[in-house]
Amino acid sequence: MEAEAHIAVRKNRMSVLARCNAGRLQELWDRLGLDPAHKTLRGPESGLVMLRGRVGGTGEAFNLGEATVTRASVRLEDGSVGHAMALGRDGAKARLSAIIDALCQNLETAALIDAEVVAPMQEELDRADETRRQQTAATRVDFFTMVRGED
Repeated sequence: MEAEAHIAVRKNRMSVLARCNAGRLQELWDRLGLDPAHKTLRGPESGLVMLRGRVGGTGEAFNLGEATVTRASVRLEDGSVGHAMALGRDGAKARLSAIIDALCQNLETAALIDAEVVAPMQEELDRADETRRQQTAATRVDFFTMVRGED
């Protein structure tokens, strides 16, 4: 796999793992029956990150606020290292995501994990996003101004 394609796949995988429900992730993970021996390199540890925004999406950047994140890093027995970060304080989710990241450095294992864990989680996230979009669209109000006369 080309390096850029591998990076894009890993980025998507880690995005799904960061956004998914921890309980559902654990459920899908348990079905695989994988339990690799690993050593914790860092964390899980929680901290704050600054969220930045832009007025209108294009204006000058400003500090919007802070968010709690948890990160973890692990090393498997074969030397593969995995890293993960997720919003919130769920250390178990961050550790499991780091283990998955390390395991996915093997292409065969990555294909299995992507098919059995990441793809179902992606579908669930997509459905939730679509439901949220529909609910938001149902409450949309269009404002307009009526012109009265020639002033």
